[in-house]
Amino acid sequence: MPYRRLPATDMARLYALKKAVEMEGYRENGELVLSYQTTQEAQQFLLHFQRAQAKYQQCYDLHAKSSKTYRKELQLARLYVSHFIQVLNMAIMRGELRKEIKIPYGLPIDNYNTPDLTNESAVQEWGERIIKAEEERTLNGGVPVYNPSIAKVKVHWGDFNEHYFSQRLLRENVAKALDEVSAMRPQADDIILDIWNQVEATYADLPLDIRLQKCKAFGIIYYYRSQEKAKMQADRNQPTIDF
Repeated sequence: MPYRRLPATDMARLYALKKAVEMEGYRENGELVLSYQTTQEAQQFLLHFQRAQAKYQQCYDLHAKSSKTYRKELQLARLYVSHFIQVLNMAIMRGELRKEIKIPYGLPIDNYNTPDLTNESAVQEWGERIIKAEEERTLNGGVPVYNPSIAKVKVHWGDFNEHYFSQRLLRENVAKALDEVSAMRPQADDIILDIWNQVEATYADLPLDIRLQKCKAFGIIYYYRSQEKAKMQADRNQPTIDF
């Protein structure tokens, strides 16, 4: 005996709702299979659910499109910020610069490790910090650090920083749109369950094959258990004998 299962994806939910709405006004023995109230509720919800899905897809596509360029900018910014800090530390270790100059950069005096730049927020913060400190130091007569120069760091960090906040906003928009879709799923499942219950109740007394065919027209999806699938396959492979 096949069994039904509520949709597990949003595409399947949309399919089930659309199929039911398409059967609006369908009658069996003169009686509506789906009540007018249920059909109206399904129609209204379907419109809202489709809009929410479209909004999420739009936000997702915008984020995905900008992410490709943004990832390259982030990679270069991380590379140049990290390299600048390493070169600054090496100049101090060689005695070319006093270790006290590290204070305005926010770097520990007696620790020559490069800060953790795994997170993009760290790249943004450290880049802003070292650019400001290096420019102030050189303006006051300090010897500039080269390979890379702070001007080179500023170019790549600036490209990244220009899109840092907009990219974060796009990410937040995707999360918000997804939350809106997720919040609608329980209601979608309740409406679909109500539809399926009404449909199956209408055709409960029909033979199995006819009942399944009529229920499927309203979007009900049936599944067969593994042993049932095996039996169906065996029946199809059974040779026929003509007398």
